[in-house]
Amino acid sequence: MKILLKLAKLDTTEDPLEEVSEYPVIVEALKCLCNIVFNSAVAQKLSLELNLAAKLCNLLKKCKDQKFVDDIKCFDLRLLFLLSLLHTDIRSQLRHELQGAQVLTQALENSLNVIWTDEYKAAEDHDRSPLSLQETDCAIEALKALFNVTLDSWNVHSKNESHQFRYMAAILRHCLLIMGPTEDKTEELHSNAVNLLSNVPVSCLDVLISPSSEEETNLKYNGMNMDAIQVLLDFMEKRIDKGTSYRESLTPVLSLLTECCRVHRDIRKFLKAQVLPPLRDVTNRPEVGTTVRNKLVRLMTHVDLGVKQLAAEFLFVLCKERVDSLLKYTGYGNAAGLLAARGLLAGGRGDHWYSDDEDTDTEEYKSAKPNINLITGHVEEPMPNPMDEMTEEQKEYEAMKLVNMLDKLSRDEFIKPMGVRPDGSMAPLAETVSQYQINEPESSESD
Repeated sequence: MKILLKLAKLDTTEDPLEEVSEYPVIVEALKCLCNIVFNSAVAQKLSLELNLAAKLCNLLKKCKDQKFVDDIKCFDLRLLFLLSLLHTDIRSQLRHELQGAQVLTQALENSLNVIWTDEYKAAEDHDRSPLSLQETDCAIEALKALFNVTLDSWNVHSKNESHQFRYMAAILRHCLLIMGPTEDKTEELHSNAVNLLSNVPVSCLDVLISPSSEEETNLKYNGMNMDAIQVLLDFMEKRIDKGTSYRESLTPVLSLLTECCRVHRDIRKFLKAQVLPPLRDVTNRPEVGTTVRNKLVRLMTHVDLGVKQLAAEFLFVLCKERVDSLLKYTGYGNAAGLLAARGLLAGGRGDHWYSDDEDTDTEEYKSAKPNINLITGHVEEPMPNPMDEMTEEQKEYEAMKLVNMLDKLSRDEFIKPMGVRPDGSMAPLAETVSQYQINEPESSESD
């Protein structure tokens, strides 16, 4: 380890990186350190004793103004990522003693070549060429290391911390708006940016949108530039279309958009217009189709509990946590899981406060509304009633047959009959029936 530290120029604090001929040796030594640290718990422990994180931060600062050092910078960042991932004490040291967040944010900014036009606003050049492969790799490694260092950063305790996270979020906004050398590299870059944005306190995410000039963008809402939010929405849809590994690939961006909508009104209203535009055609079920709304409604009945809860929560927040509005876009059947979990089966709204602006229904929806099946959320063709041709005796026979089948399933504990309490939550049927009997006023007459 000591030999490799010396070869990687990590054992000196003053000497600048001057000899270009030494760069390949430094890079290979850093690669060796990455492999050893990754594979050896003893090396991870030694890294703390040798103060490796501080030496790497110092080397990173040396790389700031040097040319031809992208490889050194990239493997320096990768080693910092591994150390912060595998050793919690080093992660804490980076966060509290070494100002790791500031050092890594500076490295990310340099990799992306950010030019500032305002305190939290980077210059946007739509004709800019994509990042090089080295620049992209450096940015990705910096994003991964920053993710580890900023874990559990939900609460901002000082003005300085707030500035640091806003500054970071502004760089991440710039990151979302630029391209890598290939489509896969761009997606990897944006994926890591989304992961890091999930660590940024939601109160600091207001810098994702900014006042927009006339010529700056076509994506505006209420005078605010929504380019970054549109990129996040497109990224989410692309991850849905992939159809695999939803928990790892989709839940971070879904969670991020949900929290943004819950706190920032302009973001919520822009996304509502994109995801849940006014209903016109209600002939198809909400989950049938190719729109973002259709795709999200399909996820509300996904087998993965975490995925279905997040998809439902996102749509619920877009509807300002109003049950009647959610049911209009999803149907009761798709929303039942969320409503049961939130104790809202009897209707009402969630706990969060939203502005009082009202949704406006289209004329097409108003005319179709009386014929919409509330369970499926679409207009159904009238179905013949199978009981019309039955005699009273046949109806009674079928009813008792159904009762006996349900009773057998209940006694064998295949199902548990449930009811809705007066407060909207679910409970065993016997309990809910007794609660309703207690709440009913006693009759003054007796039979």
